[in-house]
Amino acid sequence: MDTAWSRADSAVLGTITWPARRATGARWETSAPSGRESRVKDGRATGHERAVLFAARSQNALHRLLDTLPVFAGDDRVHRCFTLVPGSAFSLDALSAIDRAGGRTLPWAEAVEQTFALILAASPKGDLHALHGPRVLLPHGAGFNKSVPGEGTEDSASGLDPAHLLRPDGAPLATRYLFSHPSQIARLAPLSPSVAARSTVVGDPLLERFLESQDRRDRYRAALRAGARTLVVLLSTWGPESLIGRRPGLPAELAAALPHDEYQLALVLHPNERARRGTLDLAEYLDPARQAGLILPAVHEEWASVAVAADLLITDHGSAALYPAALDRPLLGAYDGGRELLPDSPMSALLTGVPHLPSHLPGTDTASHLATAVRAHRPGSSRTLAAPAFAEQGRALDRLREILYDLLDLTPPDRPVLPRLLPDPAPAPLAPAAFAVRIEYDDQGSPRVLRHPAHLVPPAPAHHLSAEVGTAHRRFTQSAALLHRRAGEHPGAWTEPAGEWTLRTLADHPGGHRTAAIVRSGPLLSVRLGPGDGAHRAAPVDPVAVLSAVHAALLAGRGDPGTPLVCSVGPHKVVAHLAPATAEEAALPV
Repeated sequence: MDTAWSRADSAVLGTITWPARRATGARWETSAPSGRESRVKDGRATGHERAVLFAARSQNALHRLLDTLPVFAGDDRVHRCFTLVPGSAFSLDALSAIDRAGGRTLPWAEAVEQTFALILAASPKGDLHALHGPRVLLPHGAGFNKSVPGEGTEDSASGLDPAHLLRPDGAPLATRYLFSHPSQIARLAPLSPSVAARSTVVGDPLLERFLESQDRRDRYRAALRAGARTLVVLLSTWGPESLIGRRPGLPAELAAALPHDEYQLALVLHPNERARRGTLDLAEYLDPARQAGLILPAVHEEWASVAVAADLLITDHGSAALYPAALDRPLLGAYDGGRELLPDSPMSALLTGVPHLPSHLPGTDTASHLATAVRAHRPGSSRTLAAPAFAEQGRALDRLREILYDLLDLTPPDRPVLPRLLPDPAPAPLAPAAFAVRIEYDDQGSPRVLRHPAHLVPPAPAHHLSAEVGTAHRRFTQSAALLHRRAGEHPGAWTEPAGEWTLRTLADHPGGHRTAAIVRSGPLLSVRLGPGDGAHRAAPVDPVAVLSAVHAALLAGRGDPGTPLVCSVGPHKVVAHLAPATAEEAALPV
């Protein structure tokens, strides 16, 4: 065919039809061909153009392919296209992920009719052999740690199973098999010498993103609004032996047991688990923990940013833990054995080498147990445990580019390959508006405030209930001993003088010993905050927590005006200066 185009919505590549269409939701959107597409005459090569197909079978595999994109960054000779390899129970979510990434999507039925200069895949499963062109297979995880019962050869590592790495006729499935560490090829060699002969160590592109982004840790923590709190991240793979498969109540249990001003909690779920549950079911299951402030990061990139920001990670046998371990983050194991974890794998060694989370949380001692794990971490220990999973650290993308451009028969661009930095994570969308407050006293009689979300069961009896008027559930404001409002946080709301609001609020909630207060960026009506421990300025604590200390002191007869009240909130000490409210303070609009 002499003409370059046969229809307005498809470009002809020699004898191959290349659709110029994008997936947008459930429909196909046509677009006019670009000048670059019209210059491509063959999927393999014509002049300097190359058609590269990214073949993804699941959302997780797609994310691994997206990590390789910097290899081709800025190269107009490379034409990128995506297709969905059928056969996975999680394929619909993979298609949605391709759409979110903005990739040009080629339907599978058309992809198998064409020839490509290069085909990249991160899973050997499915009918990958039906695609035409040199195939390069990357790992879809780190370390090859699991055997999935009912899939392939029994007790064989998922990703190293010859049943998947070979074509139906017994020939190697891929032109090149790429691995992150020499030990993986050594494990493969006795099982399939022909595959091992085509294998090369390049390192792990995702690890490169972790390594390059680790100096942004403070930035990520600021984005999460972690402050000085200990960020605890739960890592759960998918399947019946996963962390939430075996301990589904753990997120809510930790949210209840850990003091809100000392700990922040996040949950990283495997994409397959999120796809299996669905958005609504997952939201309902996690609602108690999310109402307490649980962070549930997105499965692409954002989870990695949260892992970089973590102070402590609690993991099952999923390979995600190896990445923060490579940054030497402290870890706790939470896997009690089963059929999936393979002995002598990197995750098996890691779980053997780190402390273990008790099967039953120790109530009020939960926080101290986690704090002990952080303090007991020996610098370098986690990094040593992760080392058997990762080689070529800092060079993975350079190595990958060498191999891919050699297969493309192109000279690589004359510039270094830079991994994409991990994005800023989003903060928790929800926060408690009511707290069950415990008060403990040190040897000097200074109170320590420990707040727990009121809708969960605290690990010990509370001293009082604190609730934000106009935000918390009515059942909490009706029974709270401390009622407060954050001035200026309700734009457009009706205002009134602070003194009048206090009197009206106490009248609306009669009975018992109650305290009502306005929280402002300056005075707290009759309470002003100052630095503790000789600091030059006040610690960044939630003023409402200090009000709980003031309330407890007033009930105990210790809150004399003019006498400074030293209290602890989280890791900070704060001095509260009590004085009768002035007329000007009482008249402030709130």
